[in-house]
Amino acid sequence: MKKTGLVLLSLTLTVLLMGCQPVPGTTTSSYEETTFPITITDDLGRVVTIEKEPVKIVSLAPSNTEVAFALGLGDRLVGVTDTCDYPEAASTKEKVGSFFEVDIEKVVTIAPDLILATDVHKHEVIPALEQLGFTVVALVPKTLDEVMDSILFIGRLTGTQEAAYKITAEMEQRIEAIANKTANLKETERPRVLYLIWHEPIMSVGNDTRIHEMIEKAGGSNIAAIAGEGYPTLALEEVINVNPEVIIANVEDYEGGDISLQFVFNESRLSGVSALINQRVYGIDADLTNRPTPRMIDGLELLAKLIHPEIFGPVE
Repeated sequence: MKKTGLVLLSLTLTVLLMGCQPVPGTTTSSYEETTFPITITDDLGRVVTIEKEPVKIVSLAPSNTEVAFALGLGDRLVGVTDTCDYPEAASTKEKVGSFFEVDIEKVVTIAPDLILATDVHKHEVIPALEQLGFTVVALVPKTLDEVMDSILFIGRLTGTQEAAYKITAEMEQRIEAIANKTANLKETERPRVLYLIWHEPIMSVGNDTRIHEMIEKAGGSNIAAIAGEGYPTLALEEVINVNPEVIIANVEDYEGGDISLQFVFNESRLSGVSALINQRVYGIDADLTNRPTPRMIDGLELLAKLIHPEIFGPVE
């Protein structure tokens, strides 16, 4: 499906901003069976009661859909958005609109027991669904730990705690395996990394983002960290002056989805930076770094190879 760059950028930034608070009393080393009804507080500070174990679930975000499938909830997932494209089985599910524009009437027709939303839905969609009597929970994970917390959270709400525990335990092990190899690197051994979210203007990742955290754990130094929080824009002159040693650009799965990567190769003023001179410019599947799902660990491992092939081996 072809998308415009503007829609892509809006979707990418929204997904990046999603987060989730830890579930009180739940860790990746222990879990308890859920007894319904259960009352929880979601990431928007909303107190929600789930009367019984959900058997019909609607997801309003690609990340929620992906986590639901990972937890073995595919059979219970009865509605997704048209941007929910992973795993492949998600494409066979009933569509309830787009990530930004939910078809409320379609949701009413499906009549789910639980709706998994995000903060993009807080102003209009969630209030509208609640007024109709639906149970809605919002998840917005901002850090790697919170991504794991959100998986445990959904597991608790759906009675799939065991699967959630196994997934997050493996995620923790893989994160630790990367971090242990980079923890003692000297600052001079950490390549300067520019992560490119978008190219016009040049948009990168601030010091409070998941991708910043992933770069640091992978043994890099995020050049945009000093620009502050969120997704700062950088002047081309700033990038040239900092002289990144590695440049990694988002690549999306649509025609022209590598536009930011091509910008790096085609912008003549960047030709003198170390990353271009040493041929260390890479594209990365944005879903592996942007979406708060178990696949973020695949993204972390890929970043580690791109930043430190001498430690982690080359990308195959």
